[in-house]
Amino acid sequence: MVMTILDGLDSFLYYPVLIVLLLAAGLYFSVRTGFVQLRMFPETIRVVMEKPSNEGKISSFQALMVSTASRVGTGNIVGVSTAVCLGGYGAVFWMWLIAIIGGASAFVESTLAQIYKRRDKNGDSYGGPAYYIETALHNRGLAVLFAVCLIFTYAVGFNMLASYNLQSTFAVYSFYDPAISPWIIGAVLAVLVGWCILGGGRRVVAATTAIVPVMGILYIVVSLVVLVSHASLIPAVFSEIFRDAFNFQAIFSGIAGSCMMYGIKRGLYSNEAGVGSAPNAAAAADVSHPVKQGLVQVLSVFIDTILICSATALMCLCSGVEPTAEIAGAPYVQKSVETIMGGFGPVFVTVAMVLFAFTTLLGNLFYVDNCLTFIHRKTPSKRFMLGFRLLCAVVILVGAALPMAAAWDIADIMMAVMCMINLPACVVLSNVVVKACRDYCEQKKAGQNPVFHAADIGMDTDQLDYWK
Repeated sequence: MVMTILDGLDSFLYYPVLIVLLLAAGLYFSVRTGFVQLRMFPETIRVVMEKPSNEGKISSFQALMVSTASRVGTGNIVGVSTAVCLGGYGAVFWMWLIAIIGGASAFVESTLAQIYKRRDKNGDSYGGPAYYIETALHNRGLAVLFAVCLIFTYAVGFNMLASYNLQSTFAVYSFYDPAISPWIIGAVLAVLVGWCILGGGRRVVAATTAIVPVMGILYIVVSLVVLVSHASLIPAVFSEIFRDAFNFQAIFSGIAGSCMMYGIKRGLYSNEAGVGSAPNAAAAADVSHPVKQGLVQVLSVFIDTILICSATALMCLCSGVEPTAEIAGAPYVQKSVETIMGGFGPVFVTVAMVLFAFTTLLGNLFYVDNCLTFIHRKTPSKRFMLGFRLLCAVVILVGAALPMAAAWDIADIMMAVMCMINLPACVVLSNVVVKACRDYCEQKKAGQNPVFHAADIGMDTDQLDYWK
């Protein structure tokens, strides 16, 4: 009964509601910004390496690592595998498309987060969708609703799913007992995450900055080894991806289970463009112009989907292992890597999943802390935060033992609600971003390092903590 309700709600929210909203908003932002995600992509590489204006502040690179830590997670392995096994080869194309279009959404939401960011008592910045909804749209009720949705999405839905996905990689080992092992693995993960998050946001930044680059590079290297070893299959795989992606008769005869729907859902879960999560990290960066952090978050989406999701998809599809519903999830990836690395293959995937899941959990809770501060109008008491973080650890424990379908449905539904609040708000405020982008480009053409002053684009500086 519960699964029937979850499945029905999940299907309705994604088609027609969310698929139309995502594509329409992404295309609207792309056109309004002159396809900034493609036109200014070289600039994203340059600005990500800029140092913060003030020593000790969070840099663009550190903000990129926190947002990428949340984006680059179990969805890059298990989510992609599930999409291919259940949706077909064409799901890969739809993941690519949603990433390219979604890059514009990521740019808009993160630029807004920078423009409307707040200053705390230590002089550090913070912000996100809740803050620009309240400040620019003058609607605290909607802003609080968004903050509550984010807390449930990331502290509950996504963290339960990350925990489940991690423990599922152990299912291929002889010691795995379906009745006991998930609880043991979940308990170990809950303790480790609990210890880390009790150290506060700075420890989250330090941990993710150190782990994410190593994690991503190693995974891509192994994927390339598999691809090179099965190079003769690559042309046929690409041909099948595009053939299946444009098989509209098959797509519209059963859209809920089609390659298009799985590609969009799993792609969105992985890159989170337009969801409203990454802006919470973007607002913390110390930059001279808001557009710089918008560009950095475009790079984060591309790293997540175009690089890491593609690495998983092509590695699996070129391995010679046929995708089936029975091996959907971690087993498909493990069998694919095993074709080259033998018995060490499943172990490597397990290690990658441990790192991916761990950084996802840390990045998610960084966002949650920001929204708790917004709802309370100040940093919650130490006693409250201790209790909340212990509760988050319990959620991680429970998530490890959930059925796969329930874990995915809960995460999908909560993410959909966030999108339905954040994207319309971004559309209403997009004119501010377009003006800021134009200001940035004009300064670049003049040979300057762009510096933003809100009054230059006609904004009322009285409602801002920065850019005066």
